[in-house]
Formats: sequence, structure tokens, C-alpha cells
Amino acid sequence: MSTFVLIHGAGDVGWSWHLVVRALRDLGHDAVAPDLPCDDDRTGLNQYADAVIDAIGNRRRLVVVGQSFGGFTVPLIAARLPVDLLVFVTAMIPRPGEAPKDYWKNTRYKEAIRRASSDGVTGNDDPDVVFYHDVPRKLAEEAKRRARPQSSAHDHEPWPLEAWPEVAARAIVCTDDRFFPPAYARRVVTTRLGIVPDEIAAGHCVTLSRPRELAAMLHGYVNH
Repeated sequence: MSTFVLIHGAGDVGWSWHLVVRALRDLGHDAVAPDLPCDDDRTGLNQYADAVIDAIGNRRRLVVVGQSFGGFTVPLIAARLPVDLLVFVTAMIPRPGEAPKDYWKNTRYKEAIRRASSDGVTGNDDPDVVFYHDVPRKLAEEAKRRARPQSSAHDHEPWPLEAWPEVAARAIVCTDDRFFPPAYARRVVTTRLGIVPDEIAAGHCVTLSRPRELAAMLHGYVNH
């Protein structure tokens, strides 16, 4: 049995992982999905890591998984606790010293959006089009109701690690993602982690649209 530590994205809550938590427990694992203090202007990335570590408690055999902006927190846990595996799910992948505000330019995000926007939906301003297009309507409405403001306090804060932790990593790209276009996401994973990502047919909010399929992939990483 592994303990999956599930980290949500910007302006989100741990609830966004609740269906994956249920599926992982059905597969015999433990799972924890804490709320980060993302709406608190007094906090930064180290405080995000503090919140995750508090939620972990004395659990062991940790697999730390981050979705979207949660990728900035994932490696911080491995720098402070023994971790078996890091997993990035349609996630941002930081570099030492890189501030979140610089990530977009450094990864040529705007260029990727321009190229992908010819499909008429990528880069759209409507969250129902970009984020929730494949999420069941009731879940999408609940997700929007639970969303919180995202503090910008961390935007200029350099990513605190001086080097990437020596822990194995996996990455999952969502092939129907309209926020992180799949070609862009594959390139970032390959250049920053040096691995080929796995793929799932889902949009950016895969934790709500394909929770059992995602849980099965995570289970496969520790039961191969």
C-alpha cells in the first residue's frame, strides 16, 4: 500500500481530488488531499509545503502528485520527507530559482496558446470551455462554487530549491487539455524532466472528469 499525497492547483481545494481519493482507496491505498493556503497573501510556496506535510503526518511510502500549479509544490515535499515517487498531472514543472511569474515566458506558453487556439476553444476565457468541458455539469458547478481566490504573493518568489530532488518522476499529459495544450505539455515534460509523459484522454480537470482512469494510472506506477 502506498500513500498518495494529492496537491491541487491554483485557486482550488483538496475536494477536487475527492473522486480520485475514493478510487485509490478502493484499490487498497491511502490518500490525502489537503487544502493549500492559496487565498492567504501571507503565504508562499514554503507555506504550501508546510500545509501538505502537516496533512501527511506520520504516513510513509509517499507518492506525491500535483495537478497544474500544484507542480510547484510537489518537489518541495521530497526535499523534506522520504518520497518514493513524484507525479505531475497536467502540471507546471519548476526549475531551481524560477519564480512562478517567469514560468509562462520561460516555457513559451503564450506562443503555444496562439498555435493551439485555431481549434476555437483553446485559450477561451470561459472556464466552462477551457476547464470544465468534459466534467459532468453537477461536478463542474460544485467545483466553481468551491473555488477560492489565488493569492499572487508567491508570484515573484524564486522556487526555493537549489537542485531537483533525487526522486523518480512520472508525468501525465491530458490530450484534450485546453489550458495546457498537449504539444506544449509534452515539450515541457521532456525538456524539464527528461522523460516521455504518459497520456490520458481528458481535459485539464482530469481529477473530476476521469478520476477512476487517473487513479488506475497512479496505481500502476506503484504496482508494476
